[in-house]
Amino acid sequence: MSKTYPELKEKSDVHTEEAFSEPTQYKILMHNDHYTTMDFVVHVLETVFNKPPAEAVQIMLNIHQKGLGLCGIYTEEIAETKVDTVHFLAKQQGFPLKCSMEEV
Repeated sequence: MSKTYPELKEKSDVHTEEAFSEPTQYKILMHNDHYTTMDFVVHVLETVFNKPPAEAVQIMLNIHQKGLGLCGIYTEEIAETKVDTVHFLAKQQGFPLKCSMEEV
């Protein structure tokens, strides 16, 4: 009853192996300035980066004391969106808060 098709057998024997690599990761850095309030920075870290309050305060203190703080590591598209969101929220509140992203 079953009919074999040699031409299909040939095509199915072809072994294709695609190499998948992990997407490039980017770290998001928040920069210190002399105008953005500490409360606003904590708020952004909690809402945009989903940081718990204690961690958000610690990152804010790093930004304030060292001039720079690591907000998280994400794929390129997510990092771009988060940076844009931070800039949008800061602009709405009249703050010059700056975020940047760097390849890990």
